[in-house]
Amino acid sequence: MIHFVGAGPGAVDLITVRGMKLIEEADVIIYAGSLVNPRLLDYAKRKPDIYNSAEMTLEEVSKVMLTTDKEGKNVVRLHTGDQSIYGAIREQMDILDANGAEYDSTPGVSACFGAAASLNIEYTLPDVTQTLIITRMEGKTAVPGRESIESLASHKASMAVYLSVGMAYELSERLIAGGVAPQTPAAIVYKATWPEERTVICTVATLGESAKEAGITKTAIILVGDAVTHTDYSRSKLYAPDFSTEYRTSGKSS
Repeated sequence: MIHFVGAGPGAVDLITVRGMKLIEEADVIIYAGSLVNPRLLDYAKRKPDIYNSAEMTLEEVSKVMLTTDKEGKNVVRLHTGDQSIYGAIREQMDILDANGAEYDSTPGVSACFGAAASLNIEYTLPDVTQTLIITRMEGKTAVPGRESIESLASHKASMAVYLSVGMAYELSERLIAGGVAPQTPAAIVYKATWPEERTVICTVATLGESAKEAGITKTAIILVGDAVTHTDYSRSKLYAPDFSTEYRTSGKSS
């Protein structure tokens, strides 16, 4: 059986229990060596064959998965964060489908949630925004025109921008061009939840200079929106004394 597993954002104890158990029982592990914390491999108990996919092509990765699966071995394909976000898993699954191989997926904690935890922020603050946009800048992988930074910025929702810190100056300009106020809070989180994590709080206008001064050019996520500094929001109705729920009547003292 082939298991696609989200490794989480970096900290070794932020993988799911299911993911950890799959690593423990793996005969073969193919991990994204450029991004996944290698200490996660220490969970393995069977002395598995280990492959670093950063050094492999899609065809080479697929060949290892198919060959070892036919031998009846447990294969873990270990991706950073949650593999459903920028994980390039669909192309792998299509090859497995074409060859009749069975597989499943175990979700992981994505970097935007690891970063939010590190900063103790809530993306969806009442009367600020109820939406989180996860996106990226154009790089080697194109972005559909309808999903341009300017277009998404016009919603003024919370944004988590992946794979873009090396283009922070351009990101700043395009966010402002899309209608985001220059003084809007922003954060740069380098290697969220790793021991070497660093965070920089700035504004949209100072994103580029802040990344430059911090020397952060890769492996970082950029968060944008008023939720970053969590000011001027309204209290949630969920626990308001004047709001009745299925479990609590309005005005009832505890």
